[in-house]
Amino acid sequence: MTSERVWEALAEIPDPEIPVISLVDLGVVRAVEVAGRGVRVEFTPTFLGCPALEAMRDAMTRKISELGGEPEIQVIMDDSWSTDRITPEGRQKLRESGFAPPAPRAAGAPKLVQLQSKAFRCPYCGSIETRLDNIFGPTPCRSLRWCEGCRQSFEQFKTI
Repeated sequence: MTSERVWEALAEIPDPEIPVISLVDLGVVRAVEVAGRGVRVEFTPTFLGCPALEAMRDAMTRKISELGGEPEIQVIMDDSWSTDRITPEGRQKLRESGFAPPAPRAAGAPKLVQLQSKAFRCPYCGSIETRLDNIFGPTPCRSLRWCEGCRQSFEQFKTI
């Protein structure tokens, strides 16, 4: 078993809350180490209170066991996840599924103005004529936006 094979297997696991993107594309898997049959995976959840933490850990454990490995899944809490860790492929998968990926993080903390600006592109028609509809989306990491161009609502990932 190689670390490359483990990465490939983990890339098959969909995010429990947004199944169009894998845990690898989401950027929560930080490291994979293989020593014999032992496989150690480090991952950082999108936020500390993530309700999907156990589901992600269990899915990784199952996938590594299916490969014949002995999994050790370590949750890393001393370094926070950010939306900059979403891979380019993950951003494209989000767009294709009607989710607007987050804007890249600027130096410094996110500001409310970032959520309200017209810098967010509609995943359906590509227009930047969008507005914040509700800062509170279905999960803490998403907000709801409205496109003036195609008149569709969509979920925008907040920049974290």
